[in-house]
Amino acid sequence: MNVITMLDDLQRKALHDSDIRNKLLDTAQEKDPLTAFCRVCRELGYEIYEMDLICAGEEFHAAMKRSTNGGGENSPMLAGEDDFYELFMSSIRFPTE
Repeated sequence: MNVITMLDDLQRKALHDSDIRNKLLDTAQEKDPLTAFCRVCRELGYEIYEMDLICAGEEFHAAMKRSTNGGGENSPMLAGEDDFYELFMSSIRFPTE
């Protein structure tokens, strides 16, 4: 499983299990939230490490840019759009379902 697939799976579980959701949300209060988040992911059986999460976001954004406008720089990055940690936390903090 790649990082995106693991995050999708974990998100589904968090949205249906308040214990998992709260455990993940509590990581935001830690001194180093990203490290705490990855530690909880591993405790839950998802081998996610800090650099995996950071690289996945950057690679996803780079692939998006390459697929538009011939790969040019005409689509500047919006703040946080490659931050999978923040996107994940927002999705379980403010679920739309």
